[in-house]
Amino acid sequence: MMKYDKNGLIPAIIQDAQTNQVLMLGYMNEVSFQQTLETRLVTFFSRSRNELWVKGATSGNYLELVDWSLDCDEDTLLIKAKAKGPTCHTGKISCFGEAESRSFDTLRKLIDTIDERFTTPKEGSYIQSLIEKGLPKIAQKVGEEGVEIVIEAMRNEPQLFKEEAADLLFHYLVLLRARQVDFREVLDVLDGRTK
Repeated sequence: MMKYDKNGLIPAIIQDAQTNQVLMLGYMNEVSFQQTLETRLVTFFSRSRNELWVKGATSGNYLELVDWSLDCDEDTLLIKAKAKGPTCHTGKISCFGEAESRSFDTLRKLIDTIDERFTTPKEGSYIQSLIEKGLPKIAQKVGEEGVEIVIEAMRNEPQLFKEEAADLLFHYLVLLRARQVDFREVLDVLDGRTK
């Protein structure tokens, strides 16, 4: 049973569903919580404006609901979400300014771009050209990039090695999307290997 405060509000901690980074804190009332569940877009109750507030309605930086849970006292929500762009009004991914977010933010932006190309084709896009060639070509590119990174690993060219590593990761992410595998599913497998 969710325990709202005397003003009918409950604090909601927003956490990135992929990286577990804490993004922000907001407040929900019963209506905003129900709207969040129905629309799958995180909706808060603005205490200063005294109205519902869909995060991202103005900026386009929506928070897509992935999962939610209550704390042990049932008076605080934890919302796991997929962020569409920076969460903080300052332009940072997190209102708490955690330093490690850049690499995950770059990865998330790349995954979002790849997803977008699969759902909304873009003429002239390299990703789009791979999609049009089909799964066998995408898989072949991952193989080619794998060989190239092995070759660069044997040389003393650090920059070329980094570029090949980026190429391999990029094509691997395209292959995951082509096979309809979410990157988080791969992270789940890796989590199992750390135990």
